[in-house]
Amino acid sequence: MAKSMDSLTLAKTAAGILDAKKADQINVIRISDVSSLGDYFVLANGTGSTHVHALADELEFKLKELGIAPDRCYATFDEMAKAEAGREDGIDFVTIVTPNVTHYPACKAFLEAGIHVACDKPLCLTAEQAKELETLAEEKGLLFLVTYTYMGHVTAKHIRRYIAEGKLGKIRTVMAEYPQGWLAYEGEWGGKQGEWRCDPKQSGGVNCLGDLGTHVENAVSMLTGLKIRRVLAKMDVVVPGRVLDDNDVVLVEYEGGATGCYWTSQFAIGHDNDLRVRIYGENGSILWAQEECEKVTMIDRDGTIVERHRGGGGIEPAAAKYGRLPAGHTEGWLESMGNLYRSFMECLHAKKDGTFEPGMIDFPTVHDGAEGVRFVQACLQSNEKGNAWVTMD
Repeated sequence: MAKSMDSLTLAKTAAGILDAKKADQINVIRISDVSSLGDYFVLANGTGSTHVHALADELEFKLKELGIAPDRCYATFDEMAKAEAGREDGIDFVTIVTPNVTHYPACKAFLEAGIHVACDKPLCLTAEQAKELETLAEEKGLLFLVTYTYMGHVTAKHIRRYIAEGKLGKIRTVMAEYPQGWLAYEGEWGGKQGEWRCDPKQSGGVNCLGDLGTHVENAVSMLTGLKIRRVLAKMDVVVPGRVLDDNDVVLVEYEGGATGCYWTSQFAIGHDNDLRVRIYGENGSILWAQEECEKVTMIDRDGTIVERHRGGGGIEPAAAKYGRLPAGHTEGWLESMGNLYRSFMECLHAKKDGTFEPGMIDFPTVHDGAEGVRFVQACLQSNEKGNAWVTMD
């Protein structure tokens, strides 16, 4: 029966099975535009490990009734990594979108099995774990995408290339922020998404900085190429009932003398996903906002303001190629994520046919993820030392 069922119907069927078993936050995501290896992802949460196992068992049972091979349904990531690595038709890569505390063991399992990895940020919990994952990926020659979603935007890629070509001149200072307002009140945990972020056992002892601060660090790093030398962080727990940080301010000194200031918050009422980066160089300024990702504001040294729009003239060709829709038809979060996977898949196919070169990579890698982990650790140390300057290792 399953063989005659189209992929969308099959994905919806799986979602229906999970819904009947009381799964939470069920999503069917189309990936056919960015991958030739599949058409849809079906994602869902359970209330705990027992519920997750029950969901897996129910899905396996129901899909078996439809003719779906039960030996491709797994209870643990260790089991999946070992089994898929041993199959002639095994998976080429895995996507890991679980709570922070599970990233390291899951990534390690698939890397050791020789399977390429795409993992949500933060990469893991400690610099030692990050270094081990970096080394594993390098030694085995495996691709490793860390899904800092917003760096897939066409305008973000334009800024990166514009600065890399020296058009902004020497960068003097950077102001970056990512405020949200979804966890603004006592007793408000944001459902399953918020509960694990605010739980030290699942998030790894950091909340706002690990969730939003890593986006800021990566955005500045990828857009400007600047490397952090040292940080001074103030990590506050403001909303009553919270254990982990929900508001952070970080002063930054970069190698070469530039400075920066990062702010992240989860109780900034009126803000949704308001990642903004302002870059000030000797030849002008660049202003970019994730929620207005279709444009980038460029200010010349004489004060002339120019807006560059995705789909319009003036966008760097290497960035413009990632545009999917005609100008004026808004691209957003899903397209940005898709662009990361587009480059990842191009590299994966090149690996398979022997044409891969490192210069093909146009996505955040395990190295970028490791830098994010080192940033978080340095900020934690700074905060624990009474907001002292801490040098990045």
